[in-house]
Amino acid sequence: MKKYNFYAGPSILSQYTIKNTAEAIADFAGTGLSLMEISHRSKEFIAVMDEARALTKELLDVPQGYDVVFLGGGASLQFCMAPYNLLETKAAYLDTGTWASNAIKEAKIFGQIDVVASSKESNYTFIPKNYLIPADADYFHFTSNNTIFGTELRQEPDSPVPLVADMSSDIFSRPVDISKYVLIYAGAQKNLAPAGVTLIIVREDALGKVTRQIPTMLDYRTHIKKESMFNTPPCVPVYAALQTLKHYRELGGVAAIEKLNLAKAQLLYDEIDRNRLFKGTAAPEDRSIMNVCFVMNDEYRELEDEFGKFAASSGMIGVKGHRSVGGFRASIYNAMQIDGIQALVDVMKSFEKAH
Repeated sequence: MKKYNFYAGPSILSQYTIKNTAEAIADFAGTGLSLMEISHRSKEFIAVMDEARALTKELLDVPQGYDVVFLGGGASLQFCMAPYNLLETKAAYLDTGTWASNAIKEAKIFGQIDVVASSKESNYTFIPKNYLIPADADYFHFTSNNTIFGTELRQEPDSPVPLVADMSSDIFSRPVDISKYVLIYAGAQKNLAPAGVTLIIVREDALGKVTRQIPTMLDYRTHIKKESMFNTPPCVPVYAALQTLKHYRELGGVAAIEKLNLAKAQLLYDEIDRNRLFKGTAAPEDRSIMNVCFVMNDEYRELEDEFGKFAASSGMIGVKGHRSVGGFRASIYNAMQIDGIQALVDVMKSFEKAH
């Protein structure tokens, strides 16, 4: 029986990435050494890092004046690293979920934080609208996709100040106007690579303006100058990221990937809306195309555990919802093929027919 990986993260990777990375772990670039033991200073690995940075710029159409770096520490480190480097007096934040809330908490260490809006009272089931971003803020921060609650902000907000975004769970899923941002960061373990590396896209002229002293390791300029090699990088995840980027180029780039993602999400949301057993949890206008959250309709709540077991026994792995929401969550990142969505839809139809 084929199994389909709907885990929220670490999550599904393409077979292209898995196969090529596995081969390099056995023998990297014909060196006779494993990727896990190769020196990051070797010409073979420097070529990997250079190509990964270049392909990121190509796929996301990164303008001149921006740098791409690969760091450790995950998006959680960026919750403090971003304000450390960019927040002088005040920053504006949008509270749309757990990770946005965590980013706000860290940023308050460094200066005044204006939380312009929050959907917390509604358990983050929607993206707030019609909020005011203060024009004197150093930047406006938002989390573009909320994995736990299944909401997504898919267009850049109209902001009088530069944008900073955590795009950990929807990077490369859609085109992005990079020129509106001073910083984008993304943990790799959704749409790029195994956990262990974080992608950073930062505008160079936004750096060096805060008056505080920044520790060397937490200064973006350190990693720009050293081309992501100030300290030993996570070589295996970076190599895997490169394979994913190559695969994205083969698929036709980010615009082509977005079309596939929209079709996948539509197929699943249509079934959720049609099926009498289920209902979505996010406001329809804010539904994520990466993380689809749904629960049993009220009159069928007692079937929740049974459906979870039925789905797992049918090869649907990782569909249990986060404890903050309950129910079910299908994470359908770029690497998920439409046949996986159809398989889940068929399982939902079969369960409906049985009840």
